[in-house]
Amino acid sequence: MIEGMRKRGEHVRIWNRTAEKARALGHALGQEGVEVCTDAADAVRGAARVHIAVSDDAAADTVLEGLTGKLEAKTPVIDHSTTSPAGAAARYAKLESRGVSFLHAPVFMSPQACRDAGGMMLASGPRARFDAIEPALKTMTGAVWWIGERPDLAASFKLFGNAMILTITGGVADVLTLARALDIPGEDALSLFAKFKPAPPTIDIRGAKMARGDFEASFEMTMGRKDLRLMLESAAAKSDAPLTVLPAIASRFDALIAEGHGAKDIGALALAAAKK
Repeated sequence: MIEGMRKRGEHVRIWNRTAEKARALGHALGQEGVEVCTDAADAVRGAARVHIAVSDDAAADTVLEGLTGKLEAKTPVIDHSTTSPAGAAARYAKLESRGVSFLHAPVFMSPQACRDAGGMMLASGPRARFDAIEPALKTMTGAVWWIGERPDLAASFKLFGNAMILTITGGVADVLTLARALDIPGEDALSLFAKFKPAPPTIDIRGAKMARGDFEASFEMTMGRKDLRLMLESAAAKSDAPLTVLPAIASRFDALIAEGHGAKDIGALALAAAKK
């Protein structure tokens, strides 16, 4: 996202809980239009808007608590993290009580989509607040969808989308395993989906990479497992209907992560079926 902002000529301040990450990014971007901050308060002071992208609810809470009293009431704070719906609602309520203009806006955007202002961004919360920040958000992505006033809607819809991505990826792994058993090359088996497209672009992009045995991460397995935890927890809290595919994927992720494959893409579900 920061690289995309710089491509559009925006002045940015960078802060990260791991200072070396911020310094490395600042060095890569060069000095013009970039400030690397060692203190989060320096990064947000006088900012036109504040963007947060962290790994989970705990990280989002930690970062935002650290900014208590340092955020100006007029400054929009946009959280792009994938978090639980309950966590997003709680953060909204807490920040609202402190007069902070908070909006949750998770994304369906790969790293390259962030650089190129592609993909899709979700948002939920007060409509007037969204309308005020929408022009800036539109510069960041291919499409922005305001879902509604409920502050947990964007988090919920983000889990819906990731649930489908994860489920389809598991289906591709099953196809590749079956193809191997039938002595049919994985690429040939996946050629079916050049004509039958149940869920592009997951099959077109990730499925092709899985068939090639390319597991370079654009959606890291450890992060996919975190999202599965959010889905399983949310389902358990709201319904007694059992999940079918997701618990099985979670169990397989656990085994692969234990074997040291956590940094690979979620497509590494097909690791055993990939060509050697």
